[in-house]
Amino acid sequence: MGLLSFLGVLSPAHINMFTAFTRKECVGKDSFDNTYYRAQPRKGYKRDRRWVMYKDKPEASMVPPEWHGWLHYQTDEVPEQGAESFRRPWQKPHQPNMTGTNQAYRPPGHILEGGQRDKATGDYKAWSPPE
Repeated sequence: MGLLSFLGVLSPAHINMFTAFTRKECVGKDSFDNTYYRAQPRKGYKRDRRWVMYKDKPEASMVPPEWHGWLHYQTDEVPEQGAESFRRPWQKPHQPNMTGTNQAYRPPGHILEGGQRDKATGDYKAWSPPE
């Protein structure tokens, strides 16, 4: 790990220093124990700064939809833990992106699922351009 990757803009060291030396306000935590912050706008900007400090490794898919909306200024209403949710009963709970893990979806015929696809049924007819 080089010095630039250790001190780069998105490195944990940079983010922790930014968080430590900024006049910030902790606005809440989500179900994954990530912490969300708000600070005054930068000079020349009108919107407040919003960011998340992840509990474990920084993984954007670990931000629930309610907090994603707040982070991206889709709403100014801060989601509260334990409060009544705007989510509908038919909506599934948030799940992180499992791509690249053992829990990722693999369709039938995937090489890691045996690699044997079902035979074609013959209901496919190739398109050919009009003459």
